[in-house]
Amino acid sequence: MIGSLRGRLLDRGHDGELLIEVDGLGYRVEVTPSTSVTIGEIDGSVFVHTHHAVREDSETLYGFATIAERRVFESLISAHGVGPALGLAILSVHGPDALRIAVANDDVAALCLVPGVGKKTAARLVMELKSKLDLPDSDVVVLADGSPAAVAGGARADVRSALEGLGYAADEIHAVLVDLPADGETSGLLKDALRRLASGL
Repeated sequence: MIGSLRGRLLDRGHDGELLIEVDGLGYRVEVTPSTSVTIGEIDGSVFVHTHHAVREDSETLYGFATIAERRVFESLISAHGVGPALGLAILSVHGPDALRIAVANDDVAALCLVPGVGKKTAARLVMELKSKLDLPDSDVVVLADGSPAAVAGGARADVRSALEGLGYAADEIHAVLVDLPADGETSGLLKDALRRLASGL
């Protein structure tokens, strides 16, 4: 299996494909648009971490600027119904950190920003990726300015688990968790969450 490539960038295609020459061999590598733009200049030296996908009728290299991107990609394609093309599309919209934040926050809407991902698929992915991605122990919320903030996990995590157990959908849970205060007792936060859900937020 090919785990990385270091060589000369011969071509940068408009369809997200790089041509990298290594010791006289040209490797075609599929990458995200951001990697394609930032990887380096034509005829310059470049390095990519790669995932080597082997099928009966084809072999494809997927390239990533960081090993974290490759690991997240491999977690994505291990999820039910996610092939390499969709995995790359998700990483084109959400980098590794942003994806972890979306999953930790049950942010179905964020995954729906990916072309071809509907609400049902996004909700299933959020649930499945919780066990596949290296999520922080603390609860992560997105502040009004769009930046992530870690909050002491206990109470909010307990509220999320309780709401999941009561059958609320991931998008409903996310919507109410974002508005809850950062601190407090689990019972009080749960009552507040249920009141908000009952009133339609």
